[in-house]
Amino acid sequence: MDLFEQSLLFFISTLANTFSAYAGGGAGLLQLPALIFLGLPFAIALATHKIASVALGVGAAIRHSREKKLQWRFALFILITGVAGVIPGARFILTVPENIANLALGVMTVGLAIYSWRRPDMGVDTRNIHRDQTGYLIGGTVLLLIGILNGSLTSGTGLFCTLWLVRWFGLDYKLAVAYTLVVVGIFWNGTGAITLALLGTVQWSWLPVLILGSLIGGYTGAHLAIKSHNSSIKRAFELVTFLTGLALILKALTA
Repeated sequence: MDLFEQSLLFFISTLANTFSAYAGGGAGLLQLPALIFLGLPFAIALATHKIASVALGVGAAIRHSREKKLQWRFALFILITGVAGVIPGARFILTVPENIANLALGVMTVGLAIYSWRRPDMGVDTRNIHRDQTGYLIGGTVLLLIGILNGSLTSGTGLFCTLWLVRWFGLDYKLAVAYTLVVVGIFWNGTGAITLALLGTVQWSWLPVLILGSLIGGYTGAHLAIKSHNSSIKRAFELVTFLTGLALILKALTA
């Protein structure tokens, strides 16, 4: 890559990860297509994007750790239940046609945006619900399924985790985004990245720029989210979710 391409990739990575850290997911909406546009085949772009996205979680975790609002036992629960599905999901994606996977995920993602939009009070305040054995069992099962999506599909699965934490466990959007960025961003994506790197090819020479942009974007987005009201984060989540789903549908239909 020449200097212009590196600068462009850094700008896109920083912007994409800032929005992702603010809204609770969706970095692949800009970053993954940019890698493909700049010449990487899909499989290499996906593996490279997954590795870089770990830095998003690190940048956001550095900022959120200063607030001391995360319960690490609950974070460990999200980690264990979801990461169990990441590896089989990453292996599964190699056998599924890309356009079918993108179309299915796109339709589901648009549905998430509409679901959240039609419930204006959801996620504005925190409510501790479903914290009994049955609640954790159902919640963990769905997180396992989201982990499979995270390992197998390209973009938007962090949004699924954010909405599920809001809907099932009663978290407000600000807190749900924090858990998603730390657990999904670092551990789920890290597991998927290692799996894809072992199974495929990574464009290692592009990673320094991507990692720097992801770190800066993750920290910046997390800072903006902490300073914002839940209603603003909710609207940002709905916008990013809708655009991510629409982009995936259009990509599948034009493939």
